[in-house]
Amino acid sequence: MSLYKKHEENQNQQFSTRAIHAGQDCDPGTGALNTPIFQTSTFVLEELGKNRGYQYARTHNPTRTALEECLASLENAKYALASASGLSAAYTVTNLLSQGDNVIVGEDVYGGVYRLFEQVLTRYGITFTYVNAQNLGDIEAAITPATKLVWIETPTNPLVKLADVRAIADLCHAHGVLLAVDNTFATPYFQRPLDLGADVIIHSTTKYLGGHSDVIGGAIVTSDPELYERLQYHNNAVGAVPGPFDCFLVLRGLKTLKLRMREHERNATAIANFLESHPSVERVLYPGLKSHPQHDLAAKQMTGFGGMLSFVVKGGLDAAASTVGSTKLFQLAESLGGVKSLICHPATMTHKPIPKEIREHCGIFDGLIRLSPGIEEAEDLIADLDQALSGSRTQCAVRELAVVG
Repeated sequence: MSLYKKHEENQNQQFSTRAIHAGQDCDPGTGALNTPIFQTSTFVLEELGKNRGYQYARTHNPTRTALEECLASLENAKYALASASGLSAAYTVTNLLSQGDNVIVGEDVYGGVYRLFEQVLTRYGITFTYVNAQNLGDIEAAITPATKLVWIETPTNPLVKLADVRAIADLCHAHGVLLAVDNTFATPYFQRPLDLGADVIIHSTTKYLGGHSDVIGGAIVTSDPELYERLQYHNNAVGAVPGPFDCFLVLRGLKTLKLRMREHERNATAIANFLESHPSVERVLYPGLKSHPQHDLAAKQMTGFGGMLSFVVKGGLDAAASTVGSTKLFQLAESLGGVKSLICHPATMTHKPIPKEIREHCGIFDGLIRLSPGIEEAEDLIADLDQALSGSRTQCAVRELAVVG
């Protein structure tokens, strides 16, 4: 059966059913219920020039095929490619470009992507223009004859800003430009950018899709057959592919994605409401709050508000350092999207590769803290943040007294 035919059949099923069954029939040789880990580097040919669908594991592997079919189904797409990491997926997409091409990038972009663009790809004669992707006019004004791609995150990392995917897609296509959307924060459970007109989706499967902080991976998703062929060629040529065990771990994570995302969102909502009234907090950034400037857009283009939030603590770097260093349940670490809650200081961790003046222009100040609530009980997570923030508030008061004295 062709991949497209499977796609059509899968789309008649609900999300969780597809997450558990798409690409995951029982093994025909043994009847194994779960997709086996095909831990092999090569495949024996039936005869010269004839294989059984697989020849060399860098190009294809049955465990990876199962993951790719499942990812495509969840994004309402025809095709998906698994990659070794989110950044390798990003790099594969940029291999569609040539010397002299220009990319327009939402300025609030993950620090690793900024580093890839500015420290690696600019050496190959590709240029990058950073704009506020919240403003459609800024994107349109930046388009030149050299522009071949617009790259956005929505929600963004770490400021959870939103971009209007449908409006940007319409603008891009009117100018013959591709639109790539990083859907890592929202996941296909809460947002499907291809349905809104995007051409390509990028994921760090390390995050919510894997869901257990135990695997590194990435993915590229599209419904354009010509784009898929080009992307598959580059994925194979560059060789940044995941091993079968990594694919197995992500595939396992997808089975509970819907259940986990509901809990992540529930916890994020409760924490955001708590932080919004806390005396040590200057501002809370979460699309599920009505105070978020793009709450209505989130409600329109997403089916939920996601599990990520950030907040600005009063007192700047000292208060932020005190807070992130005082939590017990929230672990101070990079990454996000796992069942265990994480806390992060973007200015010195995930977004450190971005120069300070550019970070602060985008709104990433020293007092900004990013939270990835896990699936622990919300009451326990709130109590943990409350005690940590109380400590930072005490330190701020002591410093103020010292200054007055």
